[in-house]
Amino acid sequence: MSKLKKYSFLIAFLVPAVAVLGYYLGGNFNFLTVGIVFGILPILDVFIGADSSNPDESLVGALQNEFYFRFVTYVWAWVQLGLILWALWQVQTNSLGWLEWVAFGLSIGITTGGIGITVAHELGHKNSKIEQFYSKCILVTVCYMHFFIEHNRGHHVNVSTFEDPATSRKGESFFRFYPRTLLGSLSNSWNLEKKRLAKQGLGVWTFKNEFLLSLLFPALFIGSILSFFTTLTGQFKWEVLLFFLFQSWIAFTLLELVNYIEHYGLKRREVSPGKFEKVLPIHSWNQNFALSNAFLFQLQRHSDHHANAGRRYSALRHFEESPQLPFGYEIMVLIALIPALWFKVMDSRLEAWEKSNYSL
Repeated sequence: MSKLKKYSFLIAFLVPAVAVLGYYLGGNFNFLTVGIVFGILPILDVFIGADSSNPDESLVGALQNEFYFRFVTYVWAWVQLGLILWALWQVQTNSLGWLEWVAFGLSIGITTGGIGITVAHELGHKNSKIEQFYSKCILVTVCYMHFFIEHNRGHHVNVSTFEDPATSRKGESFFRFYPRTLLGSLSNSWNLEKKRLAKQGLGVWTFKNEFLLSLLFPALFIGSILSFFTTLTGQFKWEVLLFFLFQSWIAFTLLELVNYIEHYGLKRREVSPGKFEKVLPIHSWNQNFALSNAFLFQLQRHSDHHANAGRRYSALRHFEESPQLPFGYEIMVLIALIPALWFKVMDSRLEAWEKSNYSL
């Protein structure tokens, strides 16, 4: 890997910096993060272009084990925690107009969701206890800790089948997918934990139930912050709780928009009743723009991630046979919010994939 690509992942830290800058500039500058992520980044993607280079297989082991790549994600966990605490303190100690408040919440939610949950996703796939701990810490700050359960033990098993609530179906708009995936991921997380505990001879009402902990820890987190801020200032501000919930909603909605995009309409062949073919690179939509991939720790190389879930982001490969998105995630999530446009852009590509891979 070139030094330029190696250090390009650090540009993700520009997003929280811009969020802070926009806040201190004030007023409409709180929309700065929105403008950069959904305006400037897509333009730069086009100018800089795609990166289809793959790591030499003889170097994959080194890329997997190099501490630098882990360290960057560890640092992000601390940055996200600091950003949340700082933002909530601003809400506690300052009065914002409603438009500033919404823009500030969007800015923080885009940061904690667009990049933060991406990092949590990366860390959550690793066997290291410290990486799993950091993953859960990040997810606590966006009220989505159950993602750790369902994504790793549910989504990766059932992806591109009707059993998976995080796989969107052909002809299904995001607005139909959204409640299905929210409720389905919660239900699946509960059932997965119920089965795991039953194998240990335990019932569900135990502190070993990670689903219950996924509900408890965010409540304890924001409850502790509210108590501390109230003690420090002598004033309880309900806006702090509302802001925390609002940025969390933005964050996990952004995650589910990405989920909607990543597997839209793609289906694994059922080889026998209840048994599906192995997950292959053709079962995820890919995009290879160099800049947005750097921002997202190569999440857009999603095909290799699903085919080889243990691979670290630094070692993910591009596959030509994978179905390719026409734009990076930052534009695709906007298109997904307009169903008629989404179907016009994506259904012809999906039909070409179906004809290429599963025509009789």
